[in-house]
Amino acid sequence: MTVTMAQALNQALRDAMTEDENVLVFGEDVGTLGGVFRITDGLTRDFGEERCFDTPLAEAGIMGFAIGMAMEGFRPVVEMQFDAFGYPAFEQVVSHVAKMRNRTRGSVTLPMVIRVPFAGGIGGVEHHCDSSEGYYAHTPGLKVVTPSTPADAYSLLREAIASDDPVVFMEPKVSYWAKEGVELPVEREPFGKAAVRREGSDVTLVTYGPQLRTCLEAAEAAAELGYECEVVDLRTIVPFDDETVAESVRKTGRCVVVSEAQGFAGVAAEVAARVQERCFHSLAAPVLRVSGLDIPYPAPALEHTHLPNVDRVLDAVERLQWDDEPDLTHAAPGAADTNAGGAR
Repeated sequence: MTVTMAQALNQALRDAMTEDENVLVFGEDVGTLGGVFRITDGLTRDFGEERCFDTPLAEAGIMGFAIGMAMEGFRPVVEMQFDAFGYPAFEQVVSHVAKMRNRTRGSVTLPMVIRVPFAGGIGGVEHHCDSSEGYYAHTPGLKVVTPSTPADAYSLLREAIASDDPVVFMEPKVSYWAKEGVELPVEREPFGKAAVRREGSDVTLVTYGPQLRTCLEAAEAAAELGYECEVVDLRTIVPFDDETVAESVRKTGRCVVVSEAQGFAGVAAEVAARVQERCFHSLAAPVLRVSGLDIPYPAPALEHTHLPNVDRVLDAVERLQWDDEPDLTHAAPGAADTNAGGAR
């Protein structure tokens, strides 16, 4: 059967709520409306207002309420309607969600999931598109997950709800309507295992979430020019799968990290550092990054200038050291200025 990521997430919530009555879903407009992106569609109808319900427009209050419920044995799944809407709740996440287990020496756990629709590609207005994964990944005590396919969306969300530790579940908005032929339910896979989405021998493209599609398209374009890119999808940012990433880079000798978030001090920088530390003697060229610009997220009309695209990924591949320089010609005007485009 063909399902979208939105449908897979909905099914994951349904199955978790059916199996465990302690799983609750709440947030802004997740009840009768079914959420802005319809991820929670039908859950209130089928499970009742005690299991899936709307909250006031108060993210800090939503988070504090979820913390208390998790401490009392429930498994809350809360939605931060849009990525930048979650910042009023960020103090609760850093000070309490991430630290509770450590603070109580393991006697109090917080089995809760924070669903965050994130990143761009949908032309959202201010505060409706952002790439906030770096804030959460930098906070010890949180697991940070981002699916890129419908099958992963189902598998990873089920795993997140079952986790006894808090999980920030980053859902790429642009991928909600991406379709995949898959029969649900799929077998759950543990966190911390990246996926090789395309085999290659010349350069490794490491990415996650919304930029998987860009990397696969760039790999297709590079293949037409005789260069095979291996594409590694992280799936979980925390915990990080050093083994799969390092194995791929040792094979290819070259690495480009692609992330939609701003480049400075971001997840892509951490990935590049880990690759350099573990694969230094296998690298034929410096590890490069292709990222969003180091600016506040732009208005919808300028979004395309901020997001990584196929041309910018090919620019980074072209900058790698090759014995026979590749002719990665492409049509985008000004695309050769990769530093201005977020490649470092």
